[in-house]
Amino acid sequence: MHVSDFVKLSGGKVLTGEYEDREIVCGYTCDLLSHVMGKGQADMAWITVQAHMNVIAVAALLDFACVIIPESLPVEETIIKKAASEDIIIVSCGQTAFELVKLLADAGVPSAKKG
Repeated sequence: MHVSDFVKLSGGKVLTGEYEDREIVCGYTCDLLSHVMGKGQADMAWITVQAHMNVIAVAALLDFACVIIPESLPVEETIIKKAASEDIIIVSCGQTAFELVKLLADAGVPSAKKG
């Protein structure tokens, strides 16, 4: 699944403007940044309710496919601009994190590797 496929499926909105359509190879949801750093892998879709600079730093460091913000939670313009400058795609969705995980799983996107 590519980010554009997920956006269509979820009815989400890409907040960071134009983007290179990346493949999502796995998904993960967590709000504890240190835990995400230990579990994250390249091309992962990360679902989190957090929307601050450290989220963008983790996503850039680990080369995530996208960051997904559930429940249409607000994301400050400074965060969106920083994400765009780091080529991090932020997708805002109206569904809960739980609903978004199910959507990804039902579409065949596996969980991030355990370990």
